[in-house]
Amino acid sequence: MGKIYFYFLILGVLIAYYIYTPLPDNIEEPWKIMLFNALMKTSSYLALFAEILGINHFMESIVFLSSFLEVPPTSDENVTVRDTTFNNIPVRIYVPKRKPESLRRGLFYIHGGGWCLNSNALFSYDLLSRWTADRLDAVVISTNYRLAPKYHFPVQFEDVYTALKWFLHPKFLEGYGVDPGRVGISGDSAGGNLAAVVTQQLLDDPDVKVKLKIQSLIYPALQTLDVDSPSYRENSHFPVLPKSLMVRFWSEYFTTDRSLEEAMLSNQHVPVESSHLFQFVNWSSLLPEKFKKGHIYKNPTHGSSELAKKYPGFLDVRAAPLLADDKKLRGLPLTYVITCQYDVLRDDGLMYVTRLRNAGVQVTHNHIEGAFHGTLSFLQFNIGHRTVNQYISWLHTNL
Repeated sequence: MGKIYFYFLILGVLIAYYIYTPLPDNIEEPWKIMLFNALMKTSSYLALFAEILGINHFMESIVFLSSFLEVPPTSDENVTVRDTTFNNIPVRIYVPKRKPESLRRGLFYIHGGGWCLNSNALFSYDLLSRWTADRLDAVVISTNYRLAPKYHFPVQFEDVYTALKWFLHPKFLEGYGVDPGRVGISGDSAGGNLAAVVTQQLLDDPDVKVKLKIQSLIYPALQTLDVDSPSYRENSHFPVLPKSLMVRFWSEYFTTDRSLEEAMLSNQHVPVESSHLFQFVNWSSLLPEKFKKGHIYKNPTHGSSELAKKYPGFLDVRAAPLLADDKKLRGLPLTYVITCQYDVLRDDGLMYVTRLRNAGVQVTHNHIEGAFHGTLSFLQFNIGHRTVNQYISWLHTNL
């Protein structure tokens, strides 16, 4: 009997060692994060093992595992929910049941997942859209798009842009009782990237008469050139989105050729002929002082031109909206940007805030200390619940 207790003790110690992750002191509910991180690690190890054995691509295995967290389009006492397509792009529509007193707001939402994972049916995205539709009395369109590695840039951009243009058509807005002067766009992570990109593209599209009133970018990924900013350095091994995973997401967005990923990890992927683009992502001049402390800017080490010739997408403004010039930025609508302290993408959002303000765009920046990438999806965490409330409150005031 004593041996059994001893074996259970050893097993418990090993499990605790596997789960435990050192976290900063200002992280709330650390054990919740550790447990979630352990679950993510286990999924990643299984997916990596399957990839090594040649059974399945890493991202496709993660998609399969996360599909168990998807929910059907189920209406409730407050919101009618249904799935449909906009010009063959799958979307989920949320319409409040209460009788409107006037034309409603409209919000177009784009889910995250590194252009490789997730869908609008994921429980956390479905719940967020329900809350948004009910509390704003808004029609919410949550879109899907085709995913990497099966589909690469610019397919994801094109799918989202196609669905957005369908949503913005005056006849559609009229049919759902949406005020064309109160339409916004929102997205998180890779969805924040796509939201920023399509908002830029709308500015020069003569076919779209309805313009966006606001854009809301939630810890967005905005540039491919420099993955050695302070936030990448400080949070390279932080749970949820370590640097290695973010770089692989970027690489898979453009190609399954792992040579791009390797070059990006060493920050040697931008050819010398594209060096002028670094002015748009130079964190030494774009970050507030408190985020630069203790960090020294390294001049870019240029890579081979071959990668840029084979995969030009990573230098395309439709993939990296921080590469847009100031003239393009000046026309953008009222903007809300969420950044998190412990997030490799923090500096992308900070640099965009600086550039937008320099271009004369009105920006509300909500930087959340003690928060981590994906916070808005963790509604069971106190910090996630608070962040969602702040996000919906801003939309209520400004949309």
